[in-house]
Amino acid sequence: MSIIETVNISKRFGDVQAVENLSFEVQPGEIFGLLGPNGAGKTTSIRMILDIFKPDKGEIRVLGGPMTDEKKNRIGYLPEERGLYQEIPLERCLIFLAALKGMEEGLASSKLKDYMEHFDLYQYRDKKVKELSKGMQQKAQLITTLVHDPELIIIDEPFTSLDPVNTEMVKDMLQSKRDEGKAIIMSTHQMNQVEELCDRILLIDHGHRVLYGTLQEIQKDFASQDIMVTPLSSLPDAIEGVREIRKTNGRFRLVLDEMAKPNLILKNLINSGVELTEFENAVPPLNEIFIKFVKELEGEEDD
Repeated sequence: MSIIETVNISKRFGDVQAVENLSFEVQPGEIFGLLGPNGAGKTTSIRMILDIFKPDKGEIRVLGGPMTDEKKNRIGYLPEERGLYQEIPLERCLIFLAALKGMEEGLASSKLKDYMEHFDLYQYRDKKVKELSKGMQQKAQLITTLVHDPELIIIDEPFTSLDPVNTEMVKDMLQSKRDEGKAIIMSTHQMNQVEELCDRILLIDHGHRVLYGTLQEIQKDFASQDIMVTPLSSLPDAIEGVREIRKTNGRFRLVLDEMAKPNLILKNLINSGVELTEFENAVPPLNEIFIKFVKELEGEEDD
């Protein structure tokens, strides 16, 4: 059973059509990337799922049916804007927010201690929230999202203000929750994190679904005939069947002639005495696909 299913949902604000006929599903045990440029309709879609906004038309099923107050306690939501109370100590703030999700204070206190220790926040539990760094507040807000053990986790820009060590810590936590069978929607502009974490992605633009599927499926659709190689020795200046050689970060992209075959290129390299540690089809990074696709859509609108 899908954790979330949206069927042709639409939402308009005055003259702005924020979302139009959008359909997608989110399954248990997956991290689902919700992507799009600013103003694409991502936040509006999330707020309709959470029943903050009502769709003008279409249907949304969450955890098997319409949203209810009981289901809201089975959902964890990390908004992009922080929602912590700044003037009270961290631990008191987290216990209060856990209580809003239906947790008994003793259980909340015990679980929060474990989470705060995991995220290196326990020693700051008596400090006022406003005295914590932005990164610490981001981790604290993630704790409030997870402490009640939600079945559905929705996170908007989860890596904001985090250094590389804490970014890895959060990624490990999200992957462990996914492995427990939780459904996770992640909205972010950091395409490298999407490539590493997401099982499937949805790209929306001007409220419409434009790309939808696994990362591998989407990259395959945008793949070129080019070859990426990492040689242990210098490449020859000219390789039969190769139109252009481009160096990028210690690797080389071989742009092939239209009729060239990759296996013949490999044979030519070996015959030239080149030793290789990598020879594979050039798969475009998601960031490249994202930029290319959005620019194409903007060009179509200009026309």
